[in-house]
Amino acid sequence: MSRMSRYLEIGSSPHVTSGASVDVIMRNVVYALLPVCAFAIYSFGAAAALVLVTATLSCVATEQVLCRLLSRPSTVGDWSVTITGILYGLTLPPDLPLWMVAVGGVFAVAVGKFLFGGLGSNAFNPALVGRAFLQAAFPQAMTHWAAPLGDARFMDLPQSTLALPFVEPGYDAVTTATPLALMKFEGIQAANQELMYGLTAGSTGETCAVLIALGGLYLVARNMMNWRTPISILTTVAILTLLMNWLEPGDYPRPAFMLFSGGLMLGAVYMATDMVASPITNAGCWLYGALIGLLVVVIRFWGGMPEGVMYAILLANAVSPHIDRLIQPRVFGTRGGKT
Repeated sequence: MSRMSRYLEIGSSPHVTSGASVDVIMRNVVYALLPVCAFAIYSFGAAAALVLVTATLSCVATEQVLCRLLSRPSTVGDWSVTITGILYGLTLPPDLPLWMVAVGGVFAVAVGKFLFGGLGSNAFNPALVGRAFLQAAFPQAMTHWAAPLGDARFMDLPQSTLALPFVEPGYDAVTTATPLALMKFEGIQAANQELMYGLTAGSTGETCAVLIALGGLYLVARNMMNWRTPISILTTVAILTLLMNWLEPGDYPRPAFMLFSGGLMLGAVYMATDMVASPITNAGCWLYGALIGLLVVVIRFWGGMPEGVMYAILLANAVSPHIDRLIQPRVFGTRGGKT
């Protein structure tokens, strides 16, 4: 009999694991995001590529520096900060000045992640924290949108991309409004096909909804995403929009427009499903998703801004711990609160 067989190992649950560590899950999320990034670069050209690279590098560098300053082991290798950088870059306008992109990346990791204790402790999605900071600090720059599929998008950069820090950036004449802005302020609705395939102006990640959905299905198939959250968000938005469109068809858009426009698909699939900032129970995920969907519809229809996905998810992140306390699974061996 071998020596190892003479010992009984006793440990806490779970005793059976899937074998998917943090770095494996995070790396697969990166794989799922790569087609979205590729299509964003195809749509907006070299400027989008620089925004995505700058966003990712600024987040990764900030995490590495903070780990060294705090005398912690480096957590760059778990891929979590890479996801933060990619998602943060996908929420930004493709012609945003790169120095602003870098500042927002530092803020996203330093304040949105490390201020709360690092990976596993952040109360809010760090990528959205970075974008919210830029929205408040540089509102004018965050509302300029480049037209997609420009002829010289791979050869020329927008004037604003390489603008010097704290200098008013110059913008090219070829700018346009997003579909949500056109709907909200001018009553014009883009075609479903344009929205689904990302042929409209918007953030770098407001591109091909089909690719975003396929990436989400890949993660669900690998059991690396709770599908209840995005389904709850999209279902809530669809039902509420259908009701409003039925009551006032001339004032409110059709459900397909709401689902495929703006950052809803990206937010529902990749940001609201943040394992740290979302509820841990299945019932909690349904309620959490319904809250996000409700807030998206309220902000888009009656808020002062055309888009509301970012604020909806951040507000729901704040409510998530309370949802966990409200909806707790029954303790094994008890019934009705009694043993």
